[in-house]
Amino acid sequence: MIAGLLWDRAVSDFAVLAPAGLWRLPGRFGVAAPDAPARRRGDAGRPPPLALPPARAGAIPARICETWGRPMRVKDVKKVVLAYSGGLDTSVILKWLQTTYRCEVVTFTADLGQGEELGPAREKALLLGIKPENIFMDDLREEFVRDFVFPMFRANALYEGMYLLGTSIARPLIAKRQIEIAEAVGADAVAHGATGKGNDQVRFELSYYALKPDVKVIAPWREWDLTSRTRLIAFAEEHQIPIAKDKRGEAPFSVDANLLHSSSEGKILEEPWDAPDEMVWQRTISPMDAPDRVTEITIEFERGDAVGVNGERMSPATLLARLNALGRENGIGRLDLVENRFVGMKSRGCYETPGGTILHVAHRAIESITLDREAAHLKDSLMPRYAELIYNGFWFAPERRMLQALIDESQKSVSGTVRLKLYKGNTIVTGRQSPNSLYSMKHVTFEEDEGAYDQFDAQGFIKLNALRLRLGAMAGRKGGAL
Repeated sequence: MIAGLLWDRAVSDFAVLAPAGLWRLPGRFGVAAPDAPARRRGDAGRPPPLALPPARAGAIPARICETWGRPMRVKDVKKVVLAYSGGLDTSVILKWLQTTYRCEVVTFTADLGQGEELGPAREKALLLGIKPENIFMDDLREEFVRDFVFPMFRANALYEGMYLLGTSIARPLIAKRQIEIAEAVGADAVAHGATGKGNDQVRFELSYYALKPDVKVIAPWREWDLTSRTRLIAFAEEHQIPIAKDKRGEAPFSVDANLLHSSSEGKILEEPWDAPDEMVWQRTISPMDAPDRVTEITIEFERGDAVGVNGERMSPATLLARLNALGRENGIGRLDLVENRFVGMKSRGCYETPGGTILHVAHRAIESITLDREAAHLKDSLMPRYAELIYNGFWFAPERRMLQALIDESQKSVSGTVRLKLYKGNTIVTGRQSPNSLYSMKHVTFEEDEGAYDQFDAQGFIKLNALRLRLGAMAGRKGGAL
């Protein structure tokens, strides 16, 4: 119930003056104390803040947030589906949702191949008062690779020419499943644990709204004042949330992982000049320490998707896991990158994509003999835009779907086998073959081609292409001058 509205000057935060007292979410441009003097009405035409009654004993602590000339709104939430890992952050979020929104919480934990047991997450959710029927734990590995990773790899997508988008491509699947659960259990809200500085908040929420436009979204990191590890731990201790011993200290960097990759960023990695410590790399051995021997493999493709390794057919997730193991053993897939976040800042990340790196190289190799030149060049010209859409969170946008239709059409003949050598961080193509190959030895040979190609035809081809250049030079614009 809303008993009063508060006006102030930060963007998009909200507060409510209710019988239990005032709850404040930190404003984007700082926090005003409850007894801060009112501004003059002439201050950009904004009205002064409402007078606040003293907080009653036992009320939620008074905190004030500011909005940019708009009345603050409070979400009336009955049931929320939380993307829950079982870690410290999302466990604190779970309890915070219960104590702040007084709503029923449903937890969703996805197995995307991150390599962690899901059992402890269930146990902690139960300990925090979640009903068994409100705990969802789904193995999404096959769907992740089949319906998200493979379509992206058909495009050879690389963000800013280097990043294989391992974190970006996982977010729309998590969001999709959250919305499915919300609709199944009658929840009116969803929540995530992404911070207000990064890309993930955008990726989650764009996906939520594309799939359920009337859903309410709760992003605690944009709302609460638990802005440090110390405060998180204090909150956890106050509410008897179990804390693992290794989580009490400040983590040296943040890690996100799934079957496609792992990413590490923040803390000791924030200075772009400092080389990452070897402990940062968790999925690959150092190329310098990799075996001094070549590992030779083949990858089989059908219509643009890998379907087998070394002649053995396997499911999408099993295949990617196999390539991950091969890449790990040979030190393949490390990337230290400074990238441009969608929210405007640059950030430094250390990525490991062992199987994905091998798959990317192999897919380009099979395309090299099966795609028409202009089709391949058009596809390559669209790739940066496609990659940017995924990076920025627009997986469920119409423009991504349009590009995907074009990309998928191009893959109808992309079938065959690629042979590669893996050696000390390198993925080396040594052969490719396809029943749909456009490669003609008869035409390309340096030996007698038996009339397959008349070299005299090149003379007219060159003259026609040179005509505009000759006319420009004759008009005094030699060498392409404008």
